[in-house]
Amino acid sequence: MAELIRVSPVADELGRRFAKAGHELHLVGGSVRDALLGRLGDDLDFATDAHPEQTLAVLKGWAEATWETGREFGTIGAQRDGLRLEITTFRADVYDGVSRNPVVQWGTSLAEDLRRRDFTVNAMAVSLPDHVFTDAYGGLADLADKRLRTPASPEESFGDDPLRMLRAARFAAQLRFAVDPGVRAAMVAMAADLDRITAERIRDEFTKLLSGADPVAGLRLLVDTGLADRFMPELSGLKLEIDEHAQHKDVYEHTLIVVANAVRLEGDSGPDFVLRMAALMHDVGKPATKAVSPDGRVSFHHHEVVGARMTKQRMKAMRYPKDVTADVVELVALHLRFYGYGRGEWTDSAVRRYVTDAGPLLSRLHKLTRSDVTTRNRRKAAQLAADYDALEVRIARIAEEEDLARVRPDLDGNAIMELLGVPPGPVVGRAWRHLKELRLEHGPLDRDQAEAELLRWARAEGIVGPE
Repeated sequence: MAELIRVSPVADELGRRFAKAGHELHLVGGSVRDALLGRLGDDLDFATDAHPEQTLAVLKGWAEATWETGREFGTIGAQRDGLRLEITTFRADVYDGVSRNPVVQWGTSLAEDLRRRDFTVNAMAVSLPDHVFTDAYGGLADLADKRLRTPASPEESFGDDPLRMLRAARFAAQLRFAVDPGVRAAMVAMAADLDRITAERIRDEFTKLLSGADPVAGLRLLVDTGLADRFMPELSGLKLEIDEHAQHKDVYEHTLIVVANAVRLEGDSGPDFVLRMAALMHDVGKPATKAVSPDGRVSFHHHEVVGARMTKQRMKAMRYPKDVTADVVELVALHLRFYGYGRGEWTDSAVRRYVTDAGPLLSRLHKLTRSDVTTRNRRKAAQLAADYDALEVRIARIAEEEDLARVRPDLDGNAIMELLGVPPGPVVGRAWRHLKELRLEHGPLDRDQAEAELLRWARAEGIVGPE
């Protein structure tokens, strides 16, 4: 009630306007659920018997802004006093059972509209402005029990929209709700129906799942029901591979622990999808690289390289943006780089390369590498943590001496062309890369040293003549 009172000045005023025009208005769906959970945001969902053109007439002169991007599905958007409102005509859609796209049909009653919603916890309504509460399908009890059920039968609900199966896993991750046995059984039986859904919509639901409060619960549900096999088979494929530390049931269990560790290391910064996705995918290359030595030891040599390639392919298939994909792929490729530092083999040059290769992903790489330590051997875990602490201290020390975030050659392209007397072209690029390698290996050079090194290289390459 406290949440509803907070938004009631706008909601009740809008309800009175609809009533005056002869229409119903109800706060519905996630808005009612979140109000009952004490977490209602500034986006409110409403249902009405008014058609879109009638809704626009009611909003005229009252809403600060309106938009019609969802008009063909009966939704009109509006803004008022900092709240975003979406007002949708009662729906009674018909699905063809082949595609996800419904034949949009307007409904005639609130009860009909609520029945076609995904889960009972999203099928409650508060009528406006009189605040009559409607709960025809037991959503309040399910909310109290943290249980996901469908208003109609699960088979009917998922047959209408298979994406709801993935949404069940998402709510398990976001709200920490359990899935009703009948719903779970339908998810197993109908998993193949997810193939009707576009990659973009699957991507959006999966992103919300992985960004939830408990992504591991959602991931387990995807694997256990077979849904993961429809769009991310690499995840369930990990269950067959024994982790090389021999401390966990398999790489699958190790991966879920790494995801949970990454979530914990985020702190108060909020969900970091790139970090979580890298944690999920960091070992997907292991099945393809598994080898067993004569003494029975299991190895996965270069699985980070194979895993990076597989991650790129999977995220491309799911239509993730190129920049997001590139960041996740780079983290997967780099996640093993740290191992070996504890043997004392790293020079300052190796540290510079570690920082330079990670670039803006360095803080995420720190968290991913720490998350990957899942051994139950406390002594080993403590040693790895101490080694990484030492690496971070060393990075900080070198960063005080040099600008590691911007390791560049000591001469720029213009200086290279002037000194060598060459025009823009491949030679300048080769010279630039040579100077950058020197910078990484030896640290900053002064101008005279940099010019001398460049001329020495250019003579060796035959670009300029001898002194």
